[in-house]
Amino acid sequence: MHMKLKKRYSTAIFILIDIMIAIFSTIMPFVFRFGIFSFNTGIAERFFLVAMKWLPLDILIFMAVNTVLRLYNRVWTYASVGEMYDCAKAAVITEAIYMAYKMLLGINMFRSYYPFNFLIMGMLLGLSRISIRVIRGIEKRKNKKGDTRNVMIIGGGAAATMLIKEYQLSNRRINVCCIIDDNPEKKGKRLNDIPIIGGRELIVDAAERYSVDEIVIAIPSASPAEIKDIIQICQETSARVRRLPAIASTITDSLSSAVRDVNYEDLLGRESVIIKNPELHDFLHDKVVMVTGGGGSIGSELCRQIIANEPKKLVIVDIYENSTYELEMELRRFYPNAQFEVLIASVRDYDRLDTIFAKYKPDVVYHAAAHKHVPLMETSPNEAIKNNCLGTLNLAKLSDKYSVKRFVMISTDKAVRPTNVMGASKRICEMIVQTYNNRSSTEFVAVRFGNVLGSNGSVIPLFLKQIEEGGPVTLTHREITRFFMTIPEAVSLVLTAGLLAKGGEIFILDMGEPVKIYDLACNLIKMKGYEPEKDIKIEVVGLRPGEKLYEELLMAEEGLQETSNKKIHIGKPIELDEEVFLSKLDRLIDKAEDNMADIRKDIMDICPTYQPRV
Repeated sequence: MHMKLKKRYSTAIFILIDIMIAIFSTIMPFVFRFGIFSFNTGIAERFFLVAMKWLPLDILIFMAVNTVLRLYNRVWTYASVGEMYDCAKAAVITEAIYMAYKMLLGINMFRSYYPFNFLIMGMLLGLSRISIRVIRGIEKRKNKKGDTRNVMIIGGGAAATMLIKEYQLSNRRINVCCIIDDNPEKKGKRLNDIPIIGGRELIVDAAERYSVDEIVIAIPSASPAEIKDIIQICQETSARVRRLPAIASTITDSLSSAVRDVNYEDLLGRESVIIKNPELHDFLHDKVVMVTGGGGSIGSELCRQIIANEPKKLVIVDIYENSTYELEMELRRFYPNAQFEVLIASVRDYDRLDTIFAKYKPDVVYHAAAHKHVPLMETSPNEAIKNNCLGTLNLAKLSDKYSVKRFVMISTDKAVRPTNVMGASKRICEMIVQTYNNRSSTEFVAVRFGNVLGSNGSVIPLFLKQIEEGGPVTLTHREITRFFMTIPEAVSLVLTAGLLAKGGEIFILDMGEPVKIYDLACNLIKMKGYEPEKDIKIEVVGLRPGEKLYEELLMAEEGLQETSNKKIHIGKPIELDEEVFLSKLDRLIDKAEDNMADIRKDIMDICPTYQPRV
């Protein structure tokens, strides 16, 4: 709102200036022709009265031409030859209209009136616009008397050109000292009078030579892998590293406002895997869709993407009221006409879920409700079984009972050869899904993926908080690695699984190479402008209960099957004796509800791949 008012105020000022220009350019020809004290002569007075009579129309014509040529919505801080050409064009067109309508109406003016009027109008119009750039330049020179920030720009293309131009004209204390560009043909040339000194191999030396305080990566079109490589080089310097994101290429007002700090997604170094399927809208449209755990990181993003596809009704189920309430307020704000219900309920409560299924009769269920925190579930293993296994079993039974078309469960890479209770409970949930798929008309599937960047309880928010507090950053092991993906990526995969499902599959995303957490911690520290181990200590505290060094996405015995999307694979269901499995599952849940101390033995019995880490 503030920007809109500022823009309207600026437009109003220019309109007032143009009115004054029109008046001044009407009066001054009389001064030049008859003299400043000759308005009372008969000839001068006659012409002057005629000019004043038609002055309101002249003003309207002048403003209309300026509006058509868009002279009221330019960023005049950066006015150049092109803008001055448009001012001259406005003066020519305006004067031509003046002459045409006066001749058609038989309005006579002295011969020198039109040349004087045109010259004064064009000159004042151009000066009124270029003066803004001049004033900003004066302010900048004054401000340079104070402390300046030396900036290195990486990239010598169009975006860098615009950014440097804006920096040079701004009143901020910024001194762009050099440009880095890998194109050898640009080396030694100057861009806006700033030297292009060479390729990225010179970044570290140049940062020291020019005493660079800040490095801005101004290559919006660069791939994530290239950005990651450049960031890693920049982090060898002591300069703050910032970047111009891809969206900045569409910005025409203030490019510098789009420059942002490097974030942890930049450090991932790969394209986000966003699955765009035109069939998704057809699949979700006019259906009742239920999301359990709707207030969580994954669940809330599921709700956002589902509601954007116009379901008949979205039913959001969660036991935690705070985040669920925040989601409700968000959806009501952005989707005021959407049909959705927010229900507080536990997936452990079969009877409560039964009333919800009976009332809303969902067509599709996305099951994201679960306990996911590994160390906490190690100390409370019975809660993992109650919430994850019993919750999934309840939903599977009710989906079958009420003829849900598709049931999609969120799983985890920790379900592969689990060393912790949380991972084992999710593997059991996958077995529940596969078992019920074989005995129901509902299509049951699971979606398995790794750690989610920035989600509740994930390592990156913890690291960032520790860095903010001055350290130390606590790391469980120097060699620990994890797969990472963004929340939109994870949700995109889940929704795509609902489209590709035939029943019984475990969908697995190709997440690229695993990330070494120690390297991630170092990069985050550098990202915040500190030096690892010097400014912020990294403390290795040892693996937590149930934690392992390397995560896997696919069990060897599952095999691997391709899908129509190269980023998504299917793990072949493992054969199991369903009756024996269900019998053991009932016994496991009974023991969990009785809070038995030896629950891990029963988990190992039902899930043979579970091997607790001693």
